[in-house]
Amino acid sequence: MELREIGIDEAGKGPVIGSMFVAGVLNFEGLETLGVKDSKQLSPSKREYLAERIEALTEVYVLEFTANEIDEGRKRHTLNVIMVELFSAVLIHFQPDRAFVDAADVNPDRFAVNLKSGYEKGMSGGRKREIEIISASKADVRYPVVSAASVIAKVHRDRSIRQLEAEIGMEIGSGYPADPKTIQFLNELVKEKAELPAYVRHSWKTVKRLR
Repeated sequence: MELREIGIDEAGKGPVIGSMFVAGVLNFEGLETLGVKDSKQLSPSKREYLAERIEALTEVYVLEFTANEIDEGRKRHTLNVIMVELFSAVLIHFQPDRAFVDAADVNPDRFAVNLKSGYEKGMSGGRKREIEIISASKADVRYPVVSAASVIAKVHRDRSIRQLEAEIGMEIGSGYPADPKTIQFLNELVKEKAELPAYVRHSWKTVKRLR
């Protein structure tokens, strides 16, 4: 029987504005010929094109974790623990034989152990496959199925930021602390509002410094 393989990656872990997205993609024949790469190496239009092709050709699962959920989660856990929970939820959805994951931890082996534990706890009482987890830094460069997940997660993140800009009628840039446009937007918010909106990650050091 053919192995059921998936790739998992995230987009939006570091920004001070907006949601984080974790995407899982089921591997399929012909994926490598699409020309998927780490999403950061692709233009926005190329990412959109590839995301449409991937979603048409295989099963995709995307989780959104909002800025407010991140703030609330960090009152109880580290961001690394949150990442384990989200990646485990993708594993539970697919129940694969093998998963290639972009390690959301400086120690990829530790991340794999924690993921396997999270998966087994989530599947307790239910039927589960024996799972192999291949966790690596820059897995989105090394494994095409993780590149595909990277593309899907990044496209969902970008769409959410553009939608947010449309709703508030202002440019906010990428949402990352290193983006001058984002910092300018945050400065204006801090001046105008006593309470910052829920789409800003209040627990980020960037926000605390500005306030």
